[in-house]
Amino acid sequence: MGVVWHGHYIKYFEEGREALGAKYGFTYLGVYDKGYTIPIVKVVCDYKKPLRYGDHAVVHTRMLPCDAAKILYSYEIFREPGMELVATGETIQVFLTRSGELSLVNPPFYEAWKKEVGLSI
Repeated sequence: MGVVWHGHYIKYFEEGREALGAKYGFTYLGVYDKGYTIPIVKVVCDYKKPLRYGDHAVVHTRMLPCDAAKILYSYEIFREPGMELVATGETIQVFLTRSGELSLVNPPFYEAWKKEVGLSI
């Protein structure tokens, strides 16, 4: 069909989260080392225009402020050149202990990290 498969957009979101985490020192392995996992519990993707085979996509990822024990990300995917918007989305992640228990409050390391970076990312 000449267009990028819709499921790849979710992978682009993941790549955006990982790049943002690497830039600001909030990685999946770092969270795991603190005794937690952060599974995704919700994904939303709004497809605006298709990416085509050979297009170069740019993902803008933002972490949204949230006081609840969850992590909110928003995404915009653009086609280069021209930075044409092709998709937007969001994900929600929660904190689970390694034994699988849902954390109802943000872990102290996450609260400290949010203060450190000011969540202006």
